[in-house]
Amino acid sequence: MSPSAIVPEATFTVTPMSKSAKEKHNFGATVTDLDLNDISDVDVRHLSDAIWTHKVIVVKAQKDLAPIKQWELVTRFDPSSPQVHSHGDLKTFNSKGGLLSKSREVVGIPGAENVRLIGKGFQGEDHYGVKNMTITKPLSHDWHYKELPQEEFEAGNVRFQRWHMDAPLYGRDPAWFTTLRCLKRPTEPQVNIRWDDDSGLSMKTEPGLTAFISNVQMYEMMTEDEKKMADHSWVEYAPHPYMWIGDCKGNSNGLGLVSQGKEKKLEDLGDFDPKDVKTYPMVWVNPVTGEKAFQVHGICARKLFLRSSLGEEPRVVDDVVEIRKLLKIIQERVLKPEYILVPALDEGDIVMWANYQMFHTAIDYPGSYGPRTMHQANIASSTGPVGPNPIPSAA
Repeated sequence: MSPSAIVPEATFTVTPMSKSAKEKHNFGATVTDLDLNDISDVDVRHLSDAIWTHKVIVVKAQKDLAPIKQWELVTRFDPSSPQVHSHGDLKTFNSKGGLLSKSREVVGIPGAENVRLIGKGFQGEDHYGVKNMTITKPLSHDWHYKELPQEEFEAGNVRFQRWHMDAPLYGRDPAWFTTLRCLKRPTEPQVNIRWDDDSGLSMKTEPGLTAFISNVQMYEMMTEDEKKMADHSWVEYAPHPYMWIGDCKGNSNGLGLVSQGKEKKLEDLGDFDPKDVKTYPMVWVNPVTGEKAFQVHGICARKLFLRSSLGEEPRVVDDVVEIRKLLKIIQERVLKPEYILVPALDEGDIVMWANYQMFHTAIDYPGSYGPRTMHQANIASSTGPVGPNPIPSAA
């Protein structure tokens, strides 16, 4: 290779996050010495590689980041992608977002509408042009099938909201990365996250943060037979999937749905194009590290096609009860406190993560703790996930 072809080194510093002896998650890093208002193309490439490598990174000290610069960074990660938020413009999101749009209040930042303001409580007299807004429909535990008594919530007992990847799963491919900038959040008192699923599990954290689990670690926990099956199998998602599950309720640990038969009939979803229905491998391969992740968004899965070799005729599972039972066995293994990372964020920090490798969830907190203000942005990817084996073209 000629010297001119060598990519210059990054100008910023990447430091793996420290962890205690009890913690078993193997991802996460912080990035320092970087100004995202003025980032070179070389550093954009290095930052992209850092996200793929570390799965979750926190870029420190971005308090002066202009919202439009956050969006520009997202587009520079994937310049061939359609230049719109992965869930579409706000009109599309509010009309077709189903579970996602009815469960929270989302506002576009004026002049950078693809950067979404999400949070809780009063957002200030003038927040980048958003005037005197109070978010009155923040996250809530109404989505959980098992009720969390209000008095217990007000005392600081909370749950994981909904483990997911940021993915429309219809029409557009999932974002490679999501970026979430912290502008304001309460830091105390701590909340007590309860699984409330008879496991007795709980963990404490500061309020207003996001939790992560690695689907790479999930894959590594699978048996050899399970890996063989997952490597050769695929998933078909429902059309307008978040409308399809709009009346469903979630498990109290935030992972998966309670099966009540409340999924909408396809004819009740309105117009949809069969070509936009998404079919993805069960296992997604990291393009930088080559690692495999068991990346199945179970709440939206309508059919599984299961096989353990290339020549095998797949067994089609279209019973959502059976689908959820199979996924629960695999996915709950990593849903333990020692595998969960809740990275701390100072005001101005921006967390970025690889949607093709991770699940994440917001964590609610009592409104008495104070307001929360976040800027979220991602973009539908130009190329979708790649599995270890091809899906038959007939699928």
